[in-house]
Amino acid sequence: MGLAGDIEDAAIVPIPNSDLVLVKNIDIFTPIIDEPEIAGEIAACNVTNDIFAMNVPEISGMLVFLAISNRTPIKVAEGILKGIKYFMEEKINSKVVGGHTIYSEWPLMGGEASGYIHKDAIIQKQGVKKGDKLILTKPIGLQAIMASYRILKDFPEMLEQYSTDELQKSIDLAIKIMTTPNQNVVKAIHSYDDFSFVHALTDITGFGLAGHTAEMLQNSDLSAIIETVPSIKFSEVISHELGYAFDECRCHETAGGMLIAVDPTSVEDFTTTLTSNKISNWIVGTIDNVQPGLVRISENVQNIEFTKI
Repeated sequence: MGLAGDIEDAAIVPIPNSDLVLVKNIDIFTPIIDEPEIAGEIAACNVTNDIFAMNVPEISGMLVFLAISNRTPIKVAEGILKGIKYFMEEKINSKVVGGHTIYSEWPLMGGEASGYIHKDAIIQKQGVKKGDKLILTKPIGLQAIMASYRILKDFPEMLEQYSTDELQKSIDLAIKIMTTPNQNVVKAIHSYDDFSFVHALTDITGFGLAGHTAEMLQNSDLSAIIETVPSIKFSEVISHELGYAFDECRCHETAGGMLIAVDPTSVEDFTTTLTSNKISNWIVGTIDNVQPGLVRISENVQNIEFTKI
């Protein structure tokens, strides 16, 4: 979104004669993994996470878009669709309601997802307040790790300095991150009768942690500092080798975690709620007012590496 004004994760459509709104998102991208069913899960997760990023707890359904070459084996197309269907039905208790397929020399997958919510329950990307703590629910580093997935297959000698077993653990974590919906984060928010302490909400995708933090600062005179970076093991060093912007927290992510701006007086209670619901979470930064729209990386930033969460 953003063509007609503010940048948001999904479109908000008022429903006439109702206090409900329809939240809609469309997302299409190229596959980043060879396994068809996993690719399908990632596509579905990527599409639906933008609905969850508006604080919508349930997805009403997904329209699937798939573009494949006429030389693509049918089992590949079926695998992608199976992965999407599995994610929708088994992971977020929703369904595939239709879709469209075309022939294309360049493979594409994704679709449209929607959900309903009371208009007063929407949490937008903007709305941060000075002193807010920024909570992140998944590690970053997917760009570098998925690049290593491809390199291990095509040019393994480029990564011979790394333990293949250890690198595979990081790849497995990346896949887990990209196929784990952010729905439970939203349900944790809705477990409160009053969740007004959550001032802004978004998910981390193509613009990276810093890029999406900057979007949260829109229409304010505030800034942010990133002080802690949870990352997938090896993503920092591989980013340095491949020229990715890890140090600036601008590496591309896919189906990443939620970034939540929370009133500092409620941070301890909310992080406890997330943890008790088995949702990983880290306080990664703070909203301040150094310079409007500025996102800074602390000189003493702490990078915490993970091979599992």
